[in-house]
Amino acid sequence: MIRNKRILWIALFFVICTGAAGQNSQVMYYMNIPQNHLLNPALRSTNSAYIGFPGLTSVNINIDNNFLNFSDVFLKGKQSSDSILAFLHSDFNVDRFISKLREVNSIEPEVSIQLFGAGFSIGKDLYAFVDVIDRVEGNLFFPKALFELGFKGNDQFFGTKVDLSALSMDVRYFREIGMGFSKNFSDRLRIGVKGKLLFGIATASLKTNQLSITPVDDFSHTFDTDMELNISGPVSFVTDSENHIEDVNFDETKFDSRDGIQSFLTNTSNPGFGLDIGAEYKILDRLTVSAAVTDIGFIKWKTDLSNVYIRDQVEFGGLNMEEVYDGTITIDELFESLGDTLDKYMTLNNSPDPFKTVLPMGVTVGGKFDITNRISIGLLSSSKIIGDQIKQSVTLSGNVNIWNALMASLSYTASNNRYDNLGAGIALRGGFFQFYAVADRIPVIWSKVSEPEGSYSLPATWSTLHARIGINLVFGNRGKKRD
Repeated sequence: MIRNKRILWIALFFVICTGAAGQNSQVMYYMNIPQNHLLNPALRSTNSAYIGFPGLTSVNINIDNNFLNFSDVFLKGKQSSDSILAFLHSDFNVDRFISKLREVNSIEPEVSIQLFGAGFSIGKDLYAFVDVIDRVEGNLFFPKALFELGFKGNDQFFGTKVDLSALSMDVRYFREIGMGFSKNFSDRLRIGVKGKLLFGIATASLKTNQLSITPVDDFSHTFDTDMELNISGPVSFVTDSENHIEDVNFDETKFDSRDGIQSFLTNTSNPGFGLDIGAEYKILDRLTVSAAVTDIGFIKWKTDLSNVYIRDQVEFGGLNMEEVYDGTITIDELFESLGDTLDKYMTLNNSPDPFKTVLPMGVTVGGKFDITNRISIGLLSSSKIIGDQIKQSVTLSGNVNIWNALMASLSYTASNNRYDNLGAGIALRGGFFQFYAVADRIPVIWSKVSEPEGSYSLPATWSTLHARIGINLVFGNRGKKRD
């Protein structure tokens, strides 16, 4: 098998059989820093103006999944050189792993960099802001039955048709240029709106209209498929005389020169639009509630299009990790067998149509009570809606603001079926410079991984990572005492 295509199948197999944007930081929501308007456009810091330090004003990384922990990747007490992945080792507890799975499992990575940010007051209570943000996000969903077939074989499914249509993938890289404002519409009500122009740079979107498997007695599978993969990006496919995929090539010519890279990164031919809406209402002098709906939007992809589909009945001679455990075949041979089978059915559409992807929408509802002028407690519910899937988390936080020079937050979050998520945030101001760092998930339990040269510790039950760091230039309200 050609190397490029083999890498593609290894990556695809890992996505389907082993479990491969996140939400914005809940900790930041009640901190007095300019970036909280990214979570709710009605929120604003007490500074009269800010300018983000270019490229460093907000660097955000989120990785969410609802089933995979560190302990599922590395076996406790085993050297990482013995088997870098736990599921390849004969001691891997398959039953324990599968028992933790949900009917639909997901991984949602997200990285965003705020290239530019600025906000300023206009008049008494109007606040305007502008953001330029590069965002890389992914949503991957796969059903529990795929893991059961892959790890335990098809014995338990004889005579049945297994529905795997929940399998889907959407990965995208795009730029957001947003402008918005917030304003007091009464003494107690503040409303904010942000409109966003979106420019898609690259994407891969797998849509599953139908995917079912019927195991048969000779340990083979019959797949009934209706799937398509839409791509907008620097890739091309090599096909045979029947238009079946033989190889995939990466278009390196787009990155051979500075002009090529700049043209790729500044592509404006895949347009989209987004909208954030938020409100904040003061019920009592010390009690405030707020709500927001963010990322209402879409991107229409028109350039560098590829469309690959499978609409056929596929015969595959087994998908069983037990053969890897007992040494009958190697993991490489399993990948190669899967790839060689699908090669016969994957077809390239020579005239792909433009397609649209929808942003995962976020919904937040929160309340804050000011115990004193410097100390508050906050409760925040955050939901992410991806198609017909809803991801929910609830955060309780304690917040301190000392003269806008030192701000800190400590939080507890229930999310991803885990209830041991501790978070913290801090913001420091000296003169016009403000530095902040927040993390929603700080690992509590750690395990050691052995190497021939020694050992090191890694978080044992870490299933999510939410972290943000940045530097701002802030003006006004500097060090003002709030007694």
